[in-house]
Amino acid sequence: MSEQQSGGWLANPFIRDYGMVFVLLLLGLLFSALTVRQQHPTGADAGRQVADFILDEHGDAAGVLIVGRPTAEDEEFTTAVAERLQARGATVLDTVNGSAVDARKAIEGILADGKTIDAIAANDVTAKWTVYDRFDAVGSDSIVTPSPYTWPDFLKVSNLLGVANQTAIYAIIAIGMTMVIITAGIDLSVGSLVALASVTSAILIRDLGGGSNAGIGMVIVGMLAGITVCALAGVFNGVMVTAFGIPPFIVTLGMMMMASGLSFRLAEGRSIPELPEAFFWLGRGQTMGVPNPVLLMIVLYIIAHVVMSQMVFGRYVYAIGGNEEAARLSGVPVKRVLLAVYTICGALAGLGGIVLTSQLSAGDPKFGQMYELEVIAAVVVGGTSLMGGQGKILGTLIGAFIIAVIKNGMNLTDVDPFNQKIVLGAVLTGAVLLDTLKRRGGRS
Repeated sequence: MSEQQSGGWLANPFIRDYGMVFVLLLLGLLFSALTVRQQHPTGADAGRQVADFILDEHGDAAGVLIVGRPTAEDEEFTTAVAERLQARGATVLDTVNGSAVDARKAIEGILADGKTIDAIAANDVTAKWTVYDRFDAVGSDSIVTPSPYTWPDFLKVSNLLGVANQTAIYAIIAIGMTMVIITAGIDLSVGSLVALASVTSAILIRDLGGGSNAGIGMVIVGMLAGITVCALAGVFNGVMVTAFGIPPFIVTLGMMMMASGLSFRLAEGRSIPELPEAFFWLGRGQTMGVPNPVLLMIVLYIIAHVVMSQMVFGRYVYAIGGNEEAARLSGVPVKRVLLAVYTICGALAGLGGIVLTSQLSAGDPKFGQMYELEVIAAVVVGGTSLMGGQGKILGTLIGAFIIAVIKNGMNLTDVDPFNQKIVLGAVLTGAVLLDTLKRRGGRS
């Protein structure tokens, strides 16, 4: 096969830039097919369904015991059952949100009062408790549960939101890494900067703002301080690369070790959990049912896409990666652009550290370990060339989700953790191979 034949189809502009979106769709279809399971409804909708079943079978005069666990979903379930039954005039004998022991006590109390339990409203988990069979007047035949249905575990809304939420931090950091790699550079320090931002913000809030009693103003100051420290680390990287000509690999490797050591020194090797509730909104809050980290990721990618595809700065970044000397001779301010790129990368790593701290409710110098490899993998899998000059911001987002979907799909299908590493390594190698074929196709 000739070089033209082997690489020509990869030279198609759409396939070259966004072909990995088809890979993402195929992975979604694969893991959807592999994770088809019988699902059991939960929450308010399941509660209303059970109430209707009971009313259809026993009528409006039914006496019902409602049983759930002490979880948010089960509380929604029991509340919905009670509201629907009471609206139709049925009698709710008792509502349990607890353990099997609590259900037993409730049944004993109802029977001791001389009342009859016509039905027990339960979900799939509480229906399996054996406590009901201990009472001749009740028994498992009285239990009413929601109707199960068949659906892939992978396509459950909770799973998809979880994948997006877990991907958000890597994807945010990967925006800056994409810019750096397009300039034919690399930044190995982003994982350590995640820890540095986490520790810096947590210490400031603890020592200057009163820790868990800190107000929203101090929380914002702490967050901005963590991001600023990492941006300054990016400035240092940029200065070493532009002013002294030190290879980015060496500069950022040194910063990786310095930032990690500084994080452990500042935190004295310990976690810092003294943070206020206001700090947790960014990482653990939701807006219209969507996790805030996901919304932040979407906003940042829209901005980055516009900057890299529509603005002069983005054209400068591509020009430097394509041929730095030619860009300089064409009037591109190479040093300023490179300095800005490394600064942006550092700041976004700091933002990722803030989001991670908010998600995990503590600052910790151990955060961010091996993040640089995950981020670089997302950028490369998304189609950005390690040789510089080629890549798309949205491609990086696709790459981050490809890796996340593979990891999530392997977890859902119970793939051994060691085999997962082998698969992810093979994916990264395959992405680099595709980059090589694309370049050959372009030359042909």
